[in-house]
Amino acid sequence: MAGKVVLHGMWASPYSNRVELALKVKGIEYEFVEEDLTNKSETLLRYNPVHKKVPVLVHDGKPIAESLVIIEYIDETWTDGPRLLPQDPYERAKVRFWAGFCQQQLFEAIITVVKTDGEAQERAVKEVHEKLKVLEEGIKGNYPEGSLFVNGDSVGLLDIVVHSILGAHKVHEEVLGVKFLDPEKYPRVTSWVTALTEFPLVKEAAPPHEKMVGFLQFFRARALKSATA
Repeated sequence: MAGKVVLHGMWASPYSNRVELALKVKGIEYEFVEEDLTNKSETLLRYNPVHKKVPVLVHDGKPIAESLVIIEYIDETWTDGPRLLPQDPYERAKVRFWAGFCQQQLFEAIITVVKTDGEAQERAVKEVHEKLKVLEEGIKGNYPEGSLFVNGDSVGLLDIVVHSILGAHKVHEEVLGVKFLDPEKYPRVTSWVTALTEFPLVKEAAPPHEKMVGFLQFFRARALKSATA
């Protein structure tokens, strides 16, 4: 489908990165508008008046907000090329379930690790490992071995979500001194994330490691300062 595509996002946002990767997998040309989240543009506030957040995809002047909603819109609108969700309703439901689990539980636990220290951080680290164990068992029980990705041989919605959360695990290790991915504890999740980070389109879309380290250090310092204010 033709039509102008504009993505309002922020380079370090995992939510924006999801949508960028989905667009690249689909081979869709788009314009990227970098938003300053400390001084949000009138355009962003007009396009997303409810949440006032990135990303927002604008297709032929029509705005769509929320990363997972956007990715499903992309998949349903541009039907050529790799599918981001399975055709089978049951398989599609499983992808949505695990994407929701990763977003609502695993990602939130990791964010808590970033924003805390001391005993609170120790509890959050423990929770991350509990969620990783659930994900490991879920992948083992729901997806066959032999495929690089849960969607087969191409990157799909669940792969995109998992990479947006765990793809920067080496950045987390460097900034937080915490190792989340352990090939002995979570062999399937670890091999899955490794395959994703080595996939050409994913490598192309990923922000530079050192730049991400600097951003996460800044984000963590600001969060800890706010917590003690």
